[in-house]
Amino acid sequence: MHEDLKFYAIEGTNLSMKDEWIQALLRGEGPVELEGISGRKGLLFSTITLEKFIEEEFRHDRFDLSGESQRSIRSFSSGEQRKALLEYQIKQDPGFLILDNPFDALDTESVTSLKKRLTALAKTTPIIQIFKRRKDLLPCISHVVIVEEEQLKKIYSLREYLEKHLHREQGVLTFLIPPPPSEFENTPEILVEMKKVSVSYGERIILRDIDWTIRRSEFWQLTGLNGSGKTTLLTMITGDNPKAYGVDLFLFGRKKGSGESVWEIKKKIGYFTSPMTELFQRNNTVEQMVISGLLDTVGLYRKATGRQLELAGQWLRAVGIDHLKDTSFLKLSQVHQRMVLIVRAMIKHPPLLILDEPSTGLDDHSASLLTELINKIASESNTAIIYVSHRKEEGLQPGFIYHLVPSKKGSSGKTDML
Repeated sequence: MHEDLKFYAIEGTNLSMKDEWIQALLRGEGPVELEGISGRKGLLFSTITLEKFIEEEFRHDRFDLSGESQRSIRSFSSGEQRKALLEYQIKQDPGFLILDNPFDALDTESVTSLKKRLTALAKTTPIIQIFKRRKDLLPCISHVVIVEEEQLKKIYSLREYLEKHLHREQGVLTFLIPPPPSEFENTPEILVEMKKVSVSYGERIILRDIDWTIRRSEFWQLTGLNGSGKTTLLTMITGDNPKAYGVDLFLFGRKKGSGESVWEIKKKIGYFTSPMTELFQRNNTVEQMVISGLLDTVGLYRKATGRQLELAGQWLRAVGIDHLKDTSFLKLSQVHQRMVLIVRAMIKHPPLLILDEPSTGLDDHSASLLTELINKIASESNTAIIYVSHRKEEGLQPGFIYHLVPSKKGSSGKTDML
């Protein structure tokens, strides 16, 4: 590695890769303050770039990333896709690379492999890393750049930046969450029970001999490598997977396929995944979004009752955003949108709450706030939680971890108590 070369990281919380500031940087028109970068032309290592290659492959049968194999890049895992993109870009001999949150949504094994390759690359190629999590910073990073409104505002040495951001905000949510508006009748102690459950598609075995029991009030984290079967397992529980029939799977005290409807199952499950925020495009207020969780509607279509307004207000106060109740949901920050949708899923205190990668793409402060909310729900309600994530969130307090261990014969399950 060049001793005098600076390696920059840029806080990516409010930065888009389509911004003119980034595009100018890639064209070699970057600010002179970025020594070793200004005047060079670069390439963007990003999901945006990856999506362009995928579209090109689909439209014109160009297999630039997969090369001679002629294998569709869409069939690659997330880690394999990023590896292929990186190797392709390295061959272009760029003046520098901009790495746009390169570790987002990757499992720990893929993160380790990619981080090792990028660290080696830094010996020959200048790097700018866009980041949201401080733990993701590459070892080569020497300076952190603050960009606001497409203007370079400040350059810190890495040490200065870390000292400035050591404080982790805690204890923001001080009010108790409100009690349930009514009790779910006949909720058994055991909510989900799987006995030697196996799932396969054709000759491909996804899950093998899964034994998993989830009881009321338990807080589980579900982990596993990309492609290990986490999504398959979740869809078995939510009733969205036909493979759930004909196996020893019991949901809320009844064997799957014994006469219950998918709707009956879904009424007892609160569900959140980050792509859900894109489904809500009506101009509803935060208060209306929360109340819609009582009615199981996408938005609010009739005047709320006094009791509904009171309950929504209690929830918004409990999560510290009651001042936003009249704000349009579409105008909220990313983390506040996710908090509102989790509150919407929780307002009836369902027996089971599934949170699928809720902190993906968040910065450290936002992830800390979301973690505090989830811990609060776990400690102040009887709702069981399944939290799915590749990343070990600082401060998250699950009681159990169910880990999917992949093999050629399908993923098996392992339980760890914390």
